[in-house]
Amino acid sequence: MDPVIVVGAGPVGLTLALALARQEVPSVVLDETPGRDAPRAARTVVLREDTAALVERLAGAALGPAGLRWAGWRLLRRKQVTGEVAFGDTGTAGAAGSAGAAGAADAGLPAPLHIAQHVLTGALRAAVAREPLVELATDSRLDTIEQEAAGVTAHTRGPAGTWWRGSYLVGCDGPRSTVRKLQDIRFPGRTAVERHAVAALRAELPRPEEAFLHRVPPWRATGPFAGEITARPLPDGVWRLDWLLPPGKDLVTPELLVSRIRETLTGWTGESAPSYELLDTGVHTVHHRLARRWRVGRVFVAGDAAHLLGAFGTQGLDEGLRDADNLAWKLATAWHHGSHETLLDSYQAERRAVVAARLRAADQVLPVLRGGGGLRSYVPGAARGHDALLMDGHLGRGALGAPGVYAGSPLAPPGCEAEVPVDTPVGAPVADVVVTAEDGSFVPLRERLGRGVLLVVLVAPGTGVWERRHWVGAGIMPRLAAAVTALPHRAELLVAESYPGAAPHTVLLVRPDGHLVIALGGVRPADLYAAAKAALGGPAHTETRAEAGAR
Repeated sequence: MDPVIVVGAGPVGLTLALALARQEVPSVVLDETPGRDAPRAARTVVLREDTAALVERLAGAALGPAGLRWAGWRLLRRKQVTGEVAFGDTGTAGAAGSAGAAGAADAGLPAPLHIAQHVLTGALRAAVAREPLVELATDSRLDTIEQEAAGVTAHTRGPAGTWWRGSYLVGCDGPRSTVRKLQDIRFPGRTAVERHAVAALRAELPRPEEAFLHRVPPWRATGPFAGEITARPLPDGVWRLDWLLPPGKDLVTPELLVSRIRETLTGWTGESAPSYELLDTGVHTVHHRLARRWRVGRVFVAGDAAHLLGAFGTQGLDEGLRDADNLAWKLATAWHHGSHETLLDSYQAERRAVVAARLRAADQVLPVLRGGGGLRSYVPGAARGHDALLMDGHLGRGALGAPGVYAGSPLAPPGCEAEVPVDTPVGAPVADVVVTAEDGSFVPLRERLGRGVLLVVLVAPGTGVWERRHWVGAGIMPRLAAAVTALPHRAELLVAESYPGAAPHTVLLVRPDGHLVIALGGVRPADLYAAAKAALGGPAHTETRAEAGAR
């Protein structure tokens, strides 16, 4: 069968290609550039713990040394700290806030990863170069797409212009997506929702591993700058600073930006002439747009080609990586076992709904946060409420930042009497608990994701203290193992000592992208089979154990 054509060699396109390769699906990545990314210190991304783990899993390398996992995050208003979070070494944290702080943070928040985008892309390119199932075609600019029932044909122009044949095509080619335009997909939304002046510099600031947001700093703003500054640390004493610009198109000159840098650093350090090394500058403009369709036959769009968001400077790429994770296992299932229309359609249904909800939340909140009057003028404690909303957006929780839940997914199983509640809602990403794999090893649940298989997790307290051979044939295990073997798709049986909110003998069914399908009270083969069938979009190929071993 023909490979999947991926248009665009940014982080989303490269992640999708690697995710497909992990599920034994070949791909061709069409890259209109010469294959190199110009270093830009001021162009950075913030990845949540699960998306950073996804990239590390696919790249085969830890990103931590190239980026920085923050030790904490603070919110300041004038001279007062109004909110504070301390992240733990493993991504969990205790949280603290000043007396009366807005939105005191919850415990257990994972530490995000802050990394330069060209470094992230470089790590993914290196992984692609080692992957025989991915072909990277540089200097290849797409100009034509032709679809028919059996596949897709794409033409590229450039030094090696040619026709490419694929089973499916995914446009990961950014905001000005050629794929989206060639498929006549509308891209409505709002332009220049916010603008930020950006600088990357090396300087000595207090708490060098903590990010912070400073609202209404006590010093006087210079030129066309508003009273909100975000500071995000990187390795080697480098910081990315973002100054929120007021509405309009006022020009930010180099002289104004340098003056603002000195003023800001003086305010933070107390030094009259703080030393710093300016590495890069720019203006970041936030747009809010959402493609009307994310699938047209065998053609899909993902990442910035499908949506633009990120008023808080973090969600855009994070959501694009979730697009790739969601789409990869569905394309792999269709590639190996034949087209499942409901399964492929669910990509748009799930991902577009999640991003649309985030855009609506941001569009509702931003006028309140940025307005000088209105709500603030007559609601007691409005400033504290605004700070709490900002914290949610920056820390990845609530409607503004938490990972999406596919509650209304067409892949959701029908309700049944055996279904039981756990702390993870159906359709949400599962908790990364330690599980015992089929070979007896103890691994994080997240390491078993992304291989195109369903995961069946039995919660069985006490199993962790015994070797797997002592309990694998006892109690309910043989019956559950037989039920897993009979599922309509390849699946792996895992055992966990515990799971948040789950009683002993709870059985969790987890999708290949880590979202919970259902939690059942005990071994219920018929209900487990029905849920697995629904998660695959209907009838699916039943793979025998011999076939599974041959792959």
